Amino acid sequence: MPDSLPLLAALVALLVGLIAGKAWERYKLHGGRWLDRRKLRQTPHYMLGLNFLGEGQVDRAIDELSRAASDGTDALELQMILGNLHRQKGQVGKAVSIHQALLQRQDLSRAEHAYLLLCLGLDYRGGGFVDRAREAFEDVLRLDPANRHALVNLAKLHEEQRQWTEALAARTTLGALRDADTVSDRQIEAFLHNEIGRAQAARGLDGPAARAFADAIERDARTAPAYLNLGDVRARAGDMPGAIDAWERLIAVVPERAHLAFDRLDDAYARAGAADRFRALCERLISEHPENWRARLALARHLRRRGLPGPSVELLFDALAQHPHGLALHQAIWQILAEADTDPALVRRYVTASRDAVFYLDPHVCVRCRYRSTELLWLCPQCHEWNTFVEERIAQGRDSSEAELAPPANPPPSSS
Repeated sequence: MPDSLPLLAALVALLVGLIAGKAWERYKLHGGRWLDRRKLRQTPHYMLGLNFLGEGQVDRAIDELSRAASDGTDALELQMILGNLHRQKGQVGKAVSIHQALLQRQDLSRAEHAYLLLCLGLDYRGGGFVDRAREAFEDVLRLDPANRHALVNLAKLHEEQRQWTEALAARTTLGALRDADTVSDRQIEAFLHNEIGRAQAARGLDGPAARAFADAIERDARTAPAYLNLGDVRARAGDMPGAIDAWERLIAVVPERAHLAFDRLDDAYARAGAADRFRALCERLISEHPENWRARLALARHLRRRGLPGPSVELLFDALAQHPHGLALHQAIWQILAEADTDPALVRRYVTASRDAVFYLDPHVCVRCRYRSTELLWLCPQCHEWNTFVEERIAQGRDSSEAELAPPANPPPSSS
């Protein structure tokens, strides 16, 4: 019997340890008192709050969760949810106050600390406190270098501040954390290379700018503005053949954006003494893409300048069948008619008024947030996503109030 006492003592110690572990799992020590974690799940206000949150009733969710907190249930996750909901409602001050108070707790795990810093960074970003938001996201990355949410938000901050090099560094780090190189990663990084090149070109650094545009194309061959900008840099340097090559590559790789290079190529071909090349280019595009109304418009303008109004107006009428609400087409037709002495004063007045009115400009819309612009933008100023603008079209045979959006050539990049 005495020999069995050590074994019995060991079993009792093991049992006590298991009981203590279960007790610690069930209760959490904070502020010198024990909290029953089951109380959170048993609070009706907490359950109601989650239900309202699931139904999208944010105000009622905040009300119920606040009542749960006032019942003495100060569980960390409840306070986190409340802070995030206040930020969602635009109550940034309350959100910051809650998350800052939670960061003072001494019982936070490393993961909880990082998440709270992330929430605080989102609060600051929502309130427009850019420097504080950046510091918070950087603090998250010091605790958790692989935190993708912090990297995404840090990249977005840099993009909003037009800090393209820093944004590219964050995006590159984010891409390295993924198992595979995604289309979205390549596309966003390519646009950032393009913006770096634009900034360098604006400072007169055409050499580094050209390399940045080439890097953008290498990263994602469908980065349309990089071809345009690369050609512009080469043209300024006197390398017109190189400029033409860049613009022609845009048309070959991204034919739906070919119209962006039309004016450049028309002028470049004329300077090179090969104006017929532009006509051949447009005719080839029309043959390959019969719906391409912009190629018809560009060719019609080209022919009108060369004294061929008859073929020009026929092209414009063909283009109208493809794009009946294209005011640029109507303007071109009226211009030809005016030159033919068809009530010139009235027609010129119409051309001038419609050209200067925003209403008559071809509308573009972001497929992510529906932001509208009269020009094609690469970075949406509202949702800050890349390459999400498409031309708004009115489908034939439908009521004029129904707008149809043509899908983008590539799916818009994800924000993650």
